[in-house]
Amino acid sequence: MILKRISLHNFRNISSKVLDISPQLTIILGENACGKTNILESIHCLINGVGFRESKEEELLQLESSETQLDGLFEKNNNKHTFRVLFKKEKSGTITKNFFVQNVRKNHSPYSTEQTKCVLFAPEQIEIVTGSPDVRREYFNKLISTFDILYKKHLINYEQALRKRNKLLEHFRSMDSLKEELSFWDVYLQKEAEYITKKRDEYTHFLNNHSKLDGRDFSIEYGKNEFNQERLREKKELELRIRRTLIGPQKDDWIIYLKNKHIPQKNIQKYGSRSEQRLGIFWLKMNEIHYMEEEIKIHPILLLDDIFSEFDHENKEKIVRLIEIYQTVMTTTEEGLVKEIQKKNKGSVVIKI
Repeated sequence: MILKRISLHNFRNISSKVLDISPQLTIILGENACGKTNILESIHCLINGVGFRESKEEELLQLESSETQLDGLFEKNNNKHTFRVLFKKEKSGTITKNFFVQNVRKNHSPYSTEQTKCVLFAPEQIEIVTGSPDVRREYFNKLISTFDILYKKHLINYEQALRKRNKLLEHFRSMDSLKEELSFWDVYLQKEAEYITKKRDEYTHFLNNHSKLDGRDFSIEYGKNEFNQERLREKKELELRIRRTLIGPQKDDWIIYLKNKHIPQKNIQKYGSRSEQRLGIFWLKMNEIHYMEEEIKIHPILLLDDIFSEFDHENKEKIVRLIEIYQTVMTTTEEGLVKEIQKKNKGSVVIKI
């Protein structure tokens, strides 16, 4: 499915804008802080129902606005399809989201099923490799949620129950009452955790079955922290002492390795060069594309957020090759780069912001 046009209303710093999108390459050109990334994020939000930078959904709404709307016109097999995402800030301060396909209101799950997918490349994604375990968990949670609605539901259930269990541990006074209440939440959390761990494990296996990237061989180790009765018994005394849950997928982590002639398995998080870490990110992003094509049979749209300023020449060439295959929307500040890309991609459209 190809994106033909997107309309933005009260989205971040954009009051109103309509953009025609090339079926090949659309380049959004402008200075820093002029709103280029906001346009890219609007496409991501139209497709996934969420942005990729906000800590709170209300940040997607323009200041002083109570409502934002994104409309997209897509084309598939010469048939036109319209999609809409509507965010509304209620008087209570909560944000409600409504989804529409062909002007018919849908829940998020059927909306997502009918939508296409997108893959985002951004310089700050290097933190998936270099950052804390929280960053990696957030990456895998967001990614798996885009193609598995149940995963997101189980994740929300688990996180809510975990907070309740931690409150019990923090404030208990009677061991008898604590034991009874903990028993309920332990059974519930184990059920939710099993699904989360299973899906993380499945995607890790997919990555390891697609280890090659331009002659390099990567692997990834999933450090799962399972939530089960045996481990609960092992940690019981320590949990009661520090009054906190010590096991579960909220403590999972991943290690990315690069194989080479000198070191069979090089942990690029600890010992990799900046170039190797960037390559590790590229490997992860390429496998997002492979997963969408192989497992859910969707040819994704690529969103490139000013990545040419971060990547070296070798990785830039990889990106240029991707642009030739997939519908791409990219942002940049470099007019010289735009001219070079246009020479190779005659179907490109430039939008100056």
